[in-house]
Amino acid sequence: MSKLFKIAVALMLGVSTFSYADDTYGSNWYSESMKQYLISGEEAMKLLGKKNVVFVSGDAYETYEIVGHINGSALMYAHGLHQTDIGGTVPCAPLLMCPEDAEKKISSKGISNDTMVIAYDDFKGPNATGVWLFFKHLGHENIKILNGGMAAILALDPNQQKYDKYRDEVRNFSKAVREAQKDGDTKKADTLNKKVVELTKLMDELQPKLIIQKGKKEPKHVKGNYKIDKSKIRWDLIATKDEVLKAVEDIKAKGRDNSKYVIIDSRRMGEIMGEVTLDNVARGGHIPGATFLEWTNISDADRKLSFKELEAMRKVFEKHGITKDKTIFPYCHVGAGRSTEFQVALKMLGYEDVRTYTGSWNEWGNDMNLPISR
Repeated sequence: MSKLFKIAVALMLGVSTFSYADDTYGSNWYSESMKQYLISGEEAMKLLGKKNVVFVSGDAYETYEIVGHINGSALMYAHGLHQTDIGGTVPCAPLLMCPEDAEKKISSKGISNDTMVIAYDDFKGPNATGVWLFFKHLGHENIKILNGGMAAILALDPNQQKYDKYRDEVRNFSKAVREAQKDGDTKKADTLNKKVVELTKLMDELQPKLIIQKGKKEPKHVKGNYKIDKSKIRWDLIATKDEVLKAVEDIKAKGRDNSKYVIIDSRRMGEIMGEVTLDNVARGGHIPGATFLEWTNISDADRKLSFKELEAMRKVFEKHGITKDKTIFPYCHVGAGRSTEFQVALKMLGYEDVRTYTGSWNEWGNDMNLPISR
């Protein structure tokens, strides 16, 4: 990964920490529907290190190791939870992963059936919601999404606040040292440099105590014993390509306004128009009749939260004609990321029939029998 990319990701995370007097990372402003799906940073902090609670990062491997992760957490990259071959075939569709393989994967992360799972990512949401759908559609009910992800923990960890304060002071003193040396004031430079050394030592002492750790690989987990009860699989949360094709035909015949279906394409415009293709998918483009609504419209980048406030999201959906009387199929590239952000958002707003198309473009774009638009 390039140095520039690492810096950019770190800046997006908002590595500078400050206090949130407005309860951004608390839960006093959460509605009951939000509490069904989300856990606030303050509540999550209370569960760190607790028995039968496992924090699961849905971010990419390099993000986990280089940018950071909650200390001791499991790594389950959301896109890696979408089991497919090079041709886009999903062996147990519409399940993201075959039950036997899922049991092994989950158990290897120290998770059992009685474990509370807290899914998180940097803060944006899609990778955490991808983990949420993975567990939820396999029948695991005790799972929450950490609203604000790592950004919330960075803001709330008191040791992180001290560490960031010392770091800023080191930068200021280091700049003053250079200026003193430039002016030829050796005595002043030496005095200031002692401050830098003292503060650096304090930072080194604090670093192992930080909740968000960087530069570390995933720890080995004590193997769990996870078993999937196939009678509890949530088929109501997922959709097949045949169901989506039926929606395509209905939208074509009746028009978007009169159809009982909505297909949400949550990707960026380059992917939608076929200018960008990912993972060797044979064709670029989008599913005919889809409503274009990028996931960034509902993630709260300004406050570093995984979702905007409910009323703001309600207005977004109303503007695009996404109403509660319709069956809604969100999709993205792999069906375990950006599309799931919409599923959780809509569920929190009381939409009942929302089913992620788990095959998404990785399956649709590779199936030459399925129609596409560009």
